[in-house]
Amino acid sequence: MIEKAVKVPDELVCAPYHHRDIKLNGLSIVESCTVTHRSCGSMFLEDHMLLVVLEGTNTITHGNMEYVVSKNEMVLLKKAIQINYDKVGNPEKGATYNSLMFFLKDEFLRDFVKMAKIESVETVEPAKVAVKPVKERLRKFFESVVPYFEEPESIDASLMRLKMLELLYDLVHVDKNMLQQLLQLKQQVHGDIRSVVMDNYASPVSITELAYLSGRSLSSFKRDFFAIYQVTPAQWIREKRLAKAKEMLTADMAVTDVCYSLGFENLAHFSRLYKAHHGCSPSAHRPTVQMQ
Repeated sequence: MIEKAVKVPDELVCAPYHHRDIKLNGLSIVESCTVTHRSCGSMFLEDHMLLVVLEGTNTITHGNMEYVVSKNEMVLLKKAIQINYDKVGNPEKGATYNSLMFFLKDEFLRDFVKMAKIESVETVEPAKVAVKPVKERLRKFFESVVPYFEEPESIDASLMRLKMLELLYDLVHVDKNMLQQLLQLKQQVHGDIRSVVMDNYASPVSITELAYLSGRSLSSFKRDFFAIYQVTPAQWIREKRLAKAKEMLTADMAVTDVCYSLGFENLAHFSRLYKAHHGCSPSAHRPTVQMQ
């Protein structure tokens, strides 16, 4: 099994944030998140994830894709991707943000395919990732999981495996596209390097993480990357981020926000690289500075 790593380099928490999880063999398989007002950040998914919003709204972005998941809605996302999230509650109406995240490990998918007696897992056309409504059958299942967070240490491991299989059976009951998605999660292969780096260079991810996102070892990623771009990943990413930084500054974003959202070490490091690349300091490209 692959342990899930959640990395939030620059998380903004605007109100109390409450997080609980249920583990199996030391690894989180279900997590509960409650936010009173708003929480923004990023996650690196090392397991397939089903996000279910019980209250509020969560806006998920990955590359050029955006998924707005509201109350009683869900979305299934594949592993090995970097996502940004924006969790928003509505305290004026007495509602906080509340969600469940189920991490669908490969072993659960294998057991499900075997138990459901699905003879072929090969699919031709890619399944569309889409926000789905949570219908009554799934709503009852999610309600049955919530009490387990009160005493996670006493949960039987075999029971949790059965609950995860029950979830998979309930998901395929939603529609055929959900079944196709689950089957394609089981067919993970090497990702296209061009797509991976274009989708993620503007996020604060490391080259090691980009290698994982592409389904390669670090050395294989560097070799294949150089064969495509004729430069090292570090050089290519630095130049793309500096170009993106100019674009963001021209749109009047604060220098500090640009620096850390793009993954630079600190302001001094960012300013030094920016001046060497663009010939001026970052503040020189902000419209408010130019008008002074």
